[in-house]
Amino acid sequence: MPKTTAPAGPGHRPDVGFHAGELAAQQRTGTREEAERLSPMLDPAELRGGIVAFLADRTFAAITARDADGRLWTSALTGPAGFLEAVTPTTLAIHARLPDGDPLHGLPAGQQVGLVVVEFALRRRVRVNGTLSAASDGILAIEVEQAYGNCPQYIHQRVLAQDDPGRRDPGDVRRDSVLSPSDIGLIRAADTFFLGTTNPERGSDASHRGGAPGFVRVGGGRLWWPDYPGNNLFNSFGNLAVDPEAALLFFDFDSGRTLQLSGLAEIDWDAAGRPGDDGRTGRRAVFTLQRLVAGRLLPVRQIADAPYPRNPALTD
Repeated sequence: MPKTTAPAGPGHRPDVGFHAGELAAQQRTGTREEAERLSPMLDPAELRGGIVAFLADRTFAAITARDADGRLWTSALTGPAGFLEAVTPTTLAIHARLPDGDPLHGLPAGQQVGLVVVEFALRRRVRVNGTLSAASDGILAIEVEQAYGNCPQYIHQRVLAQDDPGRRDPGDVRRDSVLSPSDIGLIRAADTFFLGTTNPERGSDASHRGGAPGFVRVGGGRLWWPDYPGNNLFNSFGNLAVDPEAALLFFDFDSGRTLQLSGLAEIDWDAAGRPGDDGRTGRRAVFTLQRLVAGRLLPVRQIADAPYPRNPALTD
């Protein structure tokens, strides 16, 4: 069942360092020493210097949060440069409105959320985690607890432009619990998706996933994707190790079609040598769908793109 998140109290700050799920994943994969060298990234942070300039110039982000019923979703947030504003060193204002059909439209304040801000053209991304202190029509405010960059790996370069609101008919938004053939086609064609996970003590997190089209497999009523070599922090897998809730967000950057999935995910640690072990890590995530929202809710369009040059080759 979906959960509700208790509002964070005044002055709330997360525990620093890795949580138990991340530590367990690092231990299991033999990457504990490498991850420890990066652990200061996760300390409480302020928005200053280069990160403020990066946020101010961006036009795309993805947020993971809970709807009014407590279900976890990941949604796109877009706007002109400046829509992400560091109001103070600990407060990020997002000047954007989630569309009426989006499952996070009207999301409640007082919950912990995860944000990943991406510049596809530059292959750069920053994660911002904190407490949603305000949520009104046209503005979200996050009290920032963590802010750190991620490596550029697996980001498909693309140039996006804000779409003319009158050019695209959003059409009907479909709510369902079963993937349609067009949903499956969208997933299988994807080179990019966003993954939302959560932790009972640290709150929600949003992350980027990329690969060659077809790296996300669909079959038997489930989705799965291989885990590629990365920074060894295991933020997402660490969350899934202690809480299986997950939320996936897929797009068609040309048509504006969106597919948002909410359900449960588990880690398969024993996939070595099996078809689909593209990254040769022996790990994959397996997702079981519970709810979906499909529509045409992405108000940007792609005007140029270039694949990431070092995606692992598909093995099936």
